[in-house]
Amino acid sequence: MKVLVIVPAFNEALNIQKMLCRLAQEAPHADYVVINDCSTDNTEEILKENGLHYISLPVNLGIGGGIQTGYKYGVEKGYDIIIQQDGDGQHDPKYIKDVCAPIEQGEADIVIGSRFINREGFQSSGIRRLGIRFLSRLVRLKCGTVIKDVTSGYRAVSRRYAGFFAAHYPADYPEPEAIVSASLAGARIREVPVIMKSREFGSSSINLRRSVYYMIKVSLAILLCRKES
Repeated sequence: MKVLVIVPAFNEALNIQKMLCRLAQEAPHADYVVINDCSTDNTEEILKENGLHYISLPVNLGIGGGIQTGYKYGVEKGYDIIIQQDGDGQHDPKYIKDVCAPIEQGEADIVIGSRFINREGFQSSGIRRLGIRFLSRLVRLKCGTVIKDVTSGYRAVSRRYAGFFAAHYPADYPEPEAIVSASLAGARIREVPVIMKSREFGSSSINLRRSVYYMIKVSLAILLCRKES
């Protein structure tokens, strides 16, 4: 199968090259595209100077718009499996074969790399884990799908649902809402265990104030989500 890795990046100059080197070592069979979301540091300069494959957006679209751009590109190019991996190096490319396997075997449409199955590696903060458990229960209430790591951005998606996400993808803090919308559309969703790392350089865009906004916004989005026609 043709595999594409989408790497959304905003101000990841200190991480992106190392992450892509690791990707090339662990998954040489996979193609990739970096979606440079109008970075204000020298991310684009690094990508250009090193001959790396990227698309630079003319305006900042946020994580949802960046990932949807990647899905549109992957669908247009005819990829069978599209994988999301963050540009900060927290997602280990050695698990690409694991997230792809259930799709290749016809057992799933979407596979999520989960920190919370084996509980190894970076587990996030205690407060964030409480929030993730709350959102997980909300997702189960809304669509009956049991997912432990609903905020994980490490995902593999089949060709069919890559097309779905190319047309319908949440704009802001999209991971839990994307699970709900795909599940309501009939997607078979599974989790596989992965080990994630803490961010080596830079800082997360989600601070305390944004965490409160995140929980309110995502909770409402899940409750209001409906089946796409």
